[in-house]
Amino acid sequence: MSIDLLIHGGDVLTVDDAGTVVPGGAVAVHGGGILAVGPSDELRERYTAAEEIDAAGCLVLPGLINTHTHLAMTLLRGRADDVTLQGFLERVLKWEAELLAPENVAAAVRLAVAESVRAGVTSALDMYWFHEAAERAAREAGWRLHTGPTFMDVPGPPDGIAYEERLGWARRDLEARGPARPGHRPVVFAHSAYTLSPGQLTEVFALAREFGALVHIHAAENATEVATVEVQHGKRPVELLDSLGLLGPDVLLAHAVDLTGPEIAAMARTGTAVAHCPVSNLKLGCGIAPVPRLLSAGVTVGLGTDGAVSSNSLDVLGAVRQAALVHKASGDPTAVGAEQAVRMATIEGARALGLGERLGSLEAGKRADLIVVDLDAPHLRPRHDPWSTLAYAAHSSDVRDTVVDGRVLMRDRGLTTVDERAVIADLEALL
Repeated sequence: MSIDLLIHGGDVLTVDDAGTVVPGGAVAVHGGGILAVGPSDELRERYTAAEEIDAAGCLVLPGLINTHTHLAMTLLRGRADDVTLQGFLERVLKWEAELLAPENVAAAVRLAVAESVRAGVTSALDMYWFHEAAERAAREAGWRLHTGPTFMDVPGPPDGIAYEERLGWARRDLEARGPARPGHRPVVFAHSAYTLSPGQLTEVFALAREFGALVHIHAAENATEVATVEVQHGKRPVELLDSLGLLGPDVLLAHAVDLTGPEIAAMARTGTAVAHCPVSNLKLGCGIAPVPRLLSAGVTVGLGTDGAVSSNSLDVLGAVRQAALVHKASGDPTAVGAEQAVRMATIEGARALGLGERLGSLEAGKRADLIVVDLDAPHLRPRHDPWSTLAYAAHSSDVRDTVVDGRVLMRDRGLTTVDERAVIADLEALL
């Protein structure tokens, strides 16, 4: 049988429920999906591929999923360091009002896509202004972007659409998208409980649910945010969402650092997921999210980088390492293990997006989002365990090949759909 692509010869870390590893394995890809995973000899006999990737000496695994970011904030990288979350927001909101326009967002997203592809990140959930421009930039590169309308009731929003007009605008946007397709679903972003009133939150969530969309919202990022929401609305952010009936399996909370036991229980009861951003949370002094308690309660936890202005990079593999390390500070070295951290960046991230049936593991029937990690470096030898190698030793620069929806976006560390030099020049021309 003729197929589009065969990746062969490497150890395949499927990240399926059993944690299957296929030594000297292969992945057969056709029509953007995975046809089969198995021994290289077997699949090479069965299929004739138009394109091949020789992964001998490498590790093949699902592409990394960034479950919380603001991609166009690459435009502001390095401009808001060593400040609190509230100081950060004050600066960034001012700069956004001055700098943001569709063409600037597109240029910044093109840079973010190049950075992400190099780092083995095959998809991201992106909350930001001018999402249509971001989508076009990602589509041109063949990269998987999850985005949609954002709601934030602030004076003079960069896109000029006041809250009163946004519901109609968002409805038209969601109608134009049509039904979900393989590897994608509609998304609506409610910025936070401190930029939207309870009534507005209820309206936004109702709109999202009408279209079967994922709802993504910042919540409990630090103690100051929690106190602010308590003063505004009489309840903590997660407590407020629960009281309004807004938590659920279609909701993904960004950060979830400052949580109480009852709030964690409510999240578990409702199937609400979390996007854990350990690097951004540490850099902004927000604290450390109670991930071990969330996992113990059965809450789905994915990994995010946040924007490149608060974390300074879009390196999800770096977030894997941080997640595997920072929770050990409690004195428990088993708090978040290597395998759990890698799963948070792959299959658990997909489940957090409601796309676990299509993304996040290398299994027949799923979309062909995968990466090849080159293991031929001193810092990766010897290799006793692939989960450990990825979580504690590998760097994003070890990613050699990146495939999204069956299309090779990076081969032998060379980007195939993005002109890096032009992208960098275009962005720097804006500064």
